Amino acid sequence: MKALEQKILNEGTVLGGDILKVGSFLNQQIDVAFLMEMGEEIDKIYKNAGVTKILTIEASGIAVAVAAAAVMKVNVVFAKKNKTSNVSGEVYSANVHSFTHGTDYLVTVPKDYIDANDKILIIDDFLANGKALEGLIDIVEQAGAEVAGCTCAIEKGFQGGGDKLRKKGYKVESLAVIEKMSPGNIEFRK
Repeated sequence: MKALEQKILNEGTVLGGDILKVGSFLNQQIDVAFLMEMGEEIDKIYKNAGVTKILTIEASGIAVAVAAAAVMKVNVVFAKKNKTSNVSGEVYSANVHSFTHGTDYLVTVPKDYIDANDKILIIDDFLANGKALEGLIDIVEQAGAEVAGCTCAIEKGFQGGGDKLRKKGYKVESLAVIEKMSPGNIEFRK
């Protein structure tokens, strides 16, 4: 998505440790009109895929997932990173390593939100090493549901997570794929 690439170039900042800061429009402050454009782009990619639900992980993936769901007219389910008192009953769970936070989470989704009849589109804001998507794929497969595909707003292609999932046979369509980045320089995959 050329508009997202331009937005990253104009408003993104490369920090040390392979971190891209896009808080001005995606992670902390949300450019809602632009977010909806991203949702429309995701809908174009998966229009005929039979998606019944979108699955994401809290917190930053929720905005992108909701934008896509609004266009696709499906519900969003999000995996929680921490057990809370309002999650009761049986859950699907998976261990997920967060590249950004450098920590592991046991993410959970109540079993009554996903079932074997669902065709799930997995969405997140970033794709680095692919661990978050692997955990969400695991949850979908525990439910006996089908993975329609995975979409991330921004993929850091140089970290290999997306390519690893593609080699496993999953459809991974990121809206912008960064091939190289350093302070003052961002190159996108052609």
